[in-house]
Amino acid sequence: MSKHIVVIDDCKVVLAMASDYLAAAGFRVSTADNGVYSNHLIYSNTPPDLILLDLVMPLMSGEKKLKLLKSRKKSRNIPVLLISSKEERELQAIGAACGADGCLAKPFTASQLVLSVQSMLAA
Repeated sequence: MSKHIVVIDDCKVVLAMASDYLAAAGFRVSTADNGVYSNHLIYSNTPPDLILLDLVMPLMSGEKKLKLLKSRKKSRNIPVLLISSKEERELQAIGAACGADGCLAKPFTASQLVLSVQSMLAA
């Protein structure tokens, strides 16, 4: 059975690209355009194997969503790959402070995304 990835980003282009790249690599992908309306994908009977989370979003920042995910028993062990167009060192510092399992700077290529996801799932 293929691994399930949830992608949360407010940019429709990023959602489409990430979804296409990951589906082409054999992953099952679900998307949400903000952190508030993503809980049904995360807390279902079959939680995702990994969450790809944008840092800067309206309604709820990726930083706040990540802290919530890591504070709840049902989601604390789901790896989270933080994505953002912020400068890479800043992104890594925020990710480390919030408990991200990895970070990926935008824009990313299909191979960068797929390699990041595969290495996080293998860890």
